[in-house]
Amino acid sequence: MRVTAPFPTTQVASVRPRDPSSRWLIEGLWSHQAVGIIGGLPKAGKSWLGLDIAVSVASGTACLTHFEVSRKGPVLVYLAEDHEADVRDRIEQLCAHRRLALDSLPLHLLGVPCLRLDVEDHAERLEATVAALQPRLLLLDPLVRMHRGDENSSSDISRLLGFLRELNRRHDLSIVLVHHMSKKSRASLGQALRGSGDLHAWVDSACYLLPKANEQLQLTIEHRAAPAPTPKLLRLIKDHPAHLELIGEQAEATPLVDALRHVLLEAPEPITRTALRQRLRINNARLGEALQKLEARGLACRTLAGWTASNGHDSHQMCLPGSTI
Repeated sequence: MRVTAPFPTTQVASVRPRDPSSRWLIEGLWSHQAVGIIGGLPKAGKSWLGLDIAVSVASGTACLTHFEVSRKGPVLVYLAEDHEADVRDRIEQLCAHRRLALDSLPLHLLGVPCLRLDVEDHAERLEATVAALQPRLLLLDPLVRMHRGDENSSSDISRLLGFLRELNRRHDLSIVLVHHMSKKSRASLGQALRGSGDLHAWVDSACYLLPKANEQLQLTIEHRAAPAPTPKLLRLIKDHPAHLELIGEQAEATPLVDALRHVLLEAPEPITRTALRQRLRINNARLGEALQKLEARGLACRTLAGWTASNGHDSHQMCLPGSTI
């Protein structure tokens, strides 16, 4: 007689509480280890936002020069409708906007002509790739090109999403799916996602892009376990370097602040102001303003040996009190 082994159980009291500082992958925009969707109508900037998120996580610089990255790491990207050279060009423009060196980023493209998440061999190879690369983030764009099922079928979509949720949990991986929205007006933007309602039920974090007047885009964000921030207006800057830009508010970060943050993150030891000026090719006044912004947010501190990156007012950093910028 075969003995069936029971599932393991854990007493609730012994579950380790979540560290509040580990809630976010990108502060306010995407939860840590979250699965979710960037939704919108065709040509609404969904792919640009997905790549902006990818570059942000790979570089540690703020997404849309506003949402700070809490957990930097490797990123795996697959854009089913774009040639690799076109994907490189988009990413290169985002890097140029932020003054980032493309070859310094742990940003990887999945090198296959076709990916079907509902084909067993493809799913197994994707998981093997994730296990080998150990990315912090997986970007898949768009979902409609990555399966052969009926997107209106709950059973077809739930099997596909179940695989991605298992991938997410087994590998501590955040997953961003790009997906189309219906043109029909709905009370909930999540319910306007094209296809089965399982898509909206699945998400931990989501970003919805809707066209507004004067070629503007409205970005609406939602989270399963955190309050939704106020919707924001964006526009796609098409001149080189192309990028998405916030409208109507003064973003705390700027391309220079992002570039400075990146230099400090990559440096193995503190850097003097003279070395920073030479590296970024800026004058002392502009450097001082950028250092002041990073220091105010706890993302940089001055030590006896020079400036170094910190992470949200880390207590172990030997920062000089009352730094003079």
